[in-house]
Amino acid sequence: MSDTRYLDWPFFEERHRRLVQALDAWAQERLPGAAHGADVDATCRTLVRLLGEGGWLRHAVADGTAPIDTRAICLIRETLARHDGLADFAFAMQGLGSGAISLEGTPGQRAHWLPRVARGEVICAFALSEPEAGSDVAAMQCAAREEGGQVVLDGEKTWISNGGIADLYVVFARTGEAPGARGISAFIVEAGTPGFEIAERIDVIAPHPLARLRFSGCRIPAANRLGMPGAGFKLAMRTLDVFRTSVAAAALGFARRALDEALQRATTRRMFNQTLADFQLTQARLAQMATTIDSAALLTYRAAWLRDQGQSVTQEAAMAKMAATEGAQQVIDAAVQMWGGLGVTSGQTVERLYREIRALRIYEGATEVQQLIIARELLKAARA
Repeated sequence: MSDTRYLDWPFFEERHRRLVQALDAWAQERLPGAAHGADVDATCRTLVRLLGEGGWLRHAVADGTAPIDTRAICLIRETLARHDGLADFAFAMQGLGSGAISLEGTPGQRAHWLPRVARGEVICAFALSEPEAGSDVAAMQCAAREEGGQVVLDGEKTWISNGGIADLYVVFARTGEAPGARGISAFIVEAGTPGFEIAERIDVIAPHPLARLRFSGCRIPAANRLGMPGAGFKLAMRTLDVFRTSVAAAALGFARRALDEALQRATTRRMFNQTLADFQLTQARLAQMATTIDSAALLTYRAAWLRDQGQSVTQEAAMAKMAATEGAQQVIDAAVQMWGGLGVTSGQTVERLYREIRALRIYEGATEVQQLIIARELLKAARA
């Protein structure tokens, strides 16, 4: 287990420390590890089931009696990412995919879906991005119209995680109540609904289920709407606000594992009659890696703690995601360098981490978008 002295920081309570200890023990025993087979879809289904059986998914789903514990989500993602990036992905998508239902679902929608999501019986997806509407969500073209007591969806979504294996898709579409972001609504669409198809499966450097979706005259009950008409953009942003800080936590998990691997390599690799760790260059690099991780962790758990106190964390979450993902990329790159030729060999832990970290600097708001958010919040405060 990595250094866990950060759990003594005042951001956490005793229940958070027990959570990490229990999850770490469970992960060592139950997770298949990095040696996943070629069938990533089947692996993800298995991981969702295991996480549900272990009781971990209930932390990602609001049960209606209490809000989601942001610090718990972050600690779970950090721990899972340190063990197995695909397990972290499976956990995160159950939360993100069902997050809009947790936030704005009717009592009936919550009762029907959320218990099954928490048990790992239903796999979720969050369908927001489009070919021409990624960071600029207001440019969305996928449209929905009411017709005969139903809603008809037409258009495409892309870069949809769990696309192709999900049972439940929360889809955001333009309904036209107002121009731009104010005319978007959210809907629940079940897999297998006529007019809904997986148009393309997308392969990426760190394999996970990803797809482009197509809706062609797809009819769903009007009761499948989530929240108020035209309020879908705000709902999407609220959902992302819950989970954006946890992306930073996942990056921390990758970075901590990379530091562990670097320390193991530095203390055992002999060259020129000494170990790699005896060189001052190596010591300086290790010091920078550890400092980068702790700096990002402070930002991450500050944002998580503030949100759990009921405060808005738009700026803090953006800072955390930017610092943690960019920092983790640097830490992992340094670990690969220490491993030398082995570091770029397929199957090595640091090689896997190198592929896994890259997407985190893009999804749920690329680093450049986080910079814009931070600057916007600073200028808003200055002008006030």
